[in-house]
Amino acid sequence: MYRLRRALTSVIAASALFAVAACSTSANTENGTGSGTSLTFLTFETPALTAKFWDDSITDALKSVPDTKINKIVSPNTDRNAYAKQLQASGQFPDILSSINPKDFIEANLLTPFDKAWLEENFLLPGANNIKGSTYIPPTNSQILPMVFYNKDVFAKNNITVPKTWAEFMTVVGKLKAAGVTPIELAGAEPWSASMPLVGLMSAHVLGKRPTWVADRYAGAAKFTDADVVAAVTKQRDLIQAGAFGKGALGVNYADANKQFLDGKSGMYLMGSWFIGQIKPEQAASFGSFLLPTEDGSLVVPFNVGGTTAVSAKAPDVAKATAFAKAWSLSPNNLRTLIETDGAFPMMKKLKLEDFGAKVTPVFTEAYTYVTSENTKVSSVGWVNNDDAMPPGVADLFYALSQQLFTNGDVKAQLAALDAAWDKAAGK
Repeated sequence: MYRLRRALTSVIAASALFAVAACSTSANTENGTGSGTSLTFLTFETPALTAKFWDDSITDALKSVPDTKINKIVSPNTDRNAYAKQLQASGQFPDILSSINPKDFIEANLLTPFDKAWLEENFLLPGANNIKGSTYIPPTNSQILPMVFYNKDVFAKNNITVPKTWAEFMTVVGKLKAAGVTPIELAGAEPWSASMPLVGLMSAHVLGKRPTWVADRYAGAAKFTDADVVAAVTKQRDLIQAGAFGKGALGVNYADANKQFLDGKSGMYLMGSWFIGQIKPEQAASFGSFLLPTEDGSLVVPFNVGGTTAVSAKAPDVAKATAFAKAWSLSPNNLRTLIETDGAFPMMKKLKLEDFGAKVTPVFTEAYTYVTSENTKVSSVGWVNNDDAMPPGVADLFYALSQQLFTNGDVKAQLAALDAAWDKAAGK
């Protein structure tokens, strides 16, 4: 699952994703033969999800949907949600869409749900992406958003152990800074990637104690200005003021942040688990991951079950578009690539990790234990594609807050603005 908004979700992410990164913009292509149905498929490209990946994945899925042509559309950047809206406005809404945020489109009745029997038959958590009882993205895989990746060599050189509490985490920040190492790498140039510390803090420190917080916010029983949220967001300010992020962090893009962290220029990096795919096998021994610590040391997994293919309710042949989307989602070849390159954790009922034949590093297998173990999993705030998704447009404002906190210390006022935006978007 990768979701994918600006990631994205590799979560896939979306999803997941959705993986997120600088996009290439290869040419649109047509796949398939025959004179049958012609469908459009909105894709996006990252260093991990290349043009070849999408072309191969389309070819693989078409084996189950003969006499169909797929016209691949490539989003000009990773914000496929925005591009889908642009296409919608010009009367070209795609028939199949990869890693979008369904909540932005279902109120306009633009998406068609997948049937529950198929979901129950094929996925470990068939209802994980439910929005008001319907699923618009198959729950094929999952991500943890964010994980705290760390450089084992840097930690060892400075006699640092993995922190288990928030206080210990702040101590690590101080030790790394004192050692002349940037404590936390931040891809701050883009809101989605800059949001990772804030997403982690909200997920662990608010939803970890109150998993129903998003539902409560919809019901008016919770606010961003509540004391627990203010305290969590203030921790981001504490990090900024402690010098946890490098100078000029808001000018660092995702690709450069990845390189700087992998080159040992920083000690930690809060990023979606899709980053595992960026760690080469020969580098894996130097890197590990842990969950953002809570005050009392309890483990909270910010979790996102995602998938790729959403289907337009306006497609010229909805049944065939759905058949293609199902075939794409069940293809072991497609998910194997996502496991290897996008750090996607499989959520398939009939296939175990070893069944995919994927080559993964210990960084992957160690992180995967958080998915397979009994623990406290909560929605990754601002990233999920289910009932816990924020109202349309609010996630973008939430991401941007992480950047604003660098220059504006009035946490409560900014959260009050977020409350107002939520109420407006939710029609309160």
